Amino acid sequence: MNKSYHIVTYGCQMNVHESEKLAGILRANGYSEECPTAEEADIVVFNTCCIRENAENHAMGNIGALKKVKRARPQMLIAVGGCMTQQPDAAQRLRKKFPFVDIVFGTHNLDEFGALLARKAAQKKAVVAIPEKEGAICEEDYSYRTSYPNAWVNIMYGCNNFCSYCIVPYVRGRERSRDPESIVREVHDLLDKGYREITLLGQNVNSYSADLGGGMSFPQLLYRICEGQGKFRLRFMTSNPKDFGEELIEAIAELPQVCKLIHLPVQAGSDRILKLMNRRYTAREYLEKLEALRKRVPGCKVTTDIMVGFPTETEEDFEQTLALVRRADFASAFTFVYSRRSGTKAAEMEGQIPEEVQKERIMRLVELVNEKTREKSRAYLGKTTEILVEDFDKKRGLYLGRDEYGRMGYFQSDKDRIGEFVRLKITDASGISLYGEPDGREEHK
Repeated sequence: MNKSYHIVTYGCQMNVHESEKLAGILRANGYSEECPTAEEADIVVFNTCCIRENAENHAMGNIGALKKVKRARPQMLIAVGGCMTQQPDAAQRLRKKFPFVDIVFGTHNLDEFGALLARKAAQKKAVVAIPEKEGAICEEDYSYRTSYPNAWVNIMYGCNNFCSYCIVPYVRGRERSRDPESIVREVHDLLDKGYREITLLGQNVNSYSADLGGGMSFPQLLYRICEGQGKFRLRFMTSNPKDFGEELIEAIAELPQVCKLIHLPVQAGSDRILKLMNRRYTAREYLEKLEALRKRVPGCKVTTDIMVGFPTETEEDFEQTLALVRRADFASAFTFVYSRRSGTKAAEMEGQIPEEVQKERIMRLVELVNEKTREKSRAYLGKTTEILVEDFDKKRGLYLGRDEYGRMGYFQSDKDRIGEFVRLKITDASGISLYGEPDGREEHK
């Protein structure tokens, strides 16, 4: 009898891809059916995130909600892993609060999840395995991918930057780069299988290979991946502005496969706050990098991350962030309120900003960002853009996909278009969504 699994994922695209890896391990261990609900699955895996408090609280609430289900179905397994469990003493606290959890694992031993399943099958007591140090990188791609025509590929793990607000270096370890030829093989294999958009993942892709003693730099890796390949899209995230240089700009300009949409988190527009964050660039330096990018790559667009309410942030600091947003002319921005994370330097800083001040500032920032985003959407009206069709919305009866600049476009079609590049003439723009009609020109599978 086939056993079923259900994975609950929190956090960023990196976590989404790691859930694909967990799904691959589960399927190799007899859990061959994906169950739509946790209550009916034979095993439920929580792949957690602790970057922000809300994600952690959400995970804890969902784990607790399975207590009654576990009591009624004691044979069901519950596993919890990811960033949340890798924090000091987190596994012990989790087991104390939720003694019905069967397996607890961390970020450093995700590749060993199959062995943890075997250990649990051989014993009644719970399996708790949280390595203190990073293990060797597994170069094998055993992911069970469900995101066609898009695919994610890790090129490195961990982070060396130690931004004062960020827990990542403490729960994911120091930077470790994958072998470049393994990366190239994985990407080319995905392209051979029909995937049409590849996103390279790393906490700071610009520092790729630094831990290997140099060798193939990140821009050189982009050239190597695109060499001899036809039409596809190549994205990457995330880039730290301090390491975003001329060599990478040149690669973006020269390689047609590299999308001309760059995610470059600025976090704040105040030099004082940026210094407290340990970001190691100034607002002026950031804007100069944008200018250099746009000069060399006309039409290139930039998205960003912006944090509000960092410790000691004054109204003047916040106004400087608003001023930078106006000047930088972002295509869109991910905005969020500073979340105090135990173990980080920022958590111990004096001058923590009251919640009501944070909320007022984030609302002003979101209003400005949304206004800019709507302007960008209206500029599409009457023009043609090419989207890569990703899915079909059954409720709307529309196919959907993103253009090179990340805008979602919707259209009607009588045949399956998933995996195709389709040129849309935009007839309507609503917020960040575009609506249009295929222009009838040749489409590429």
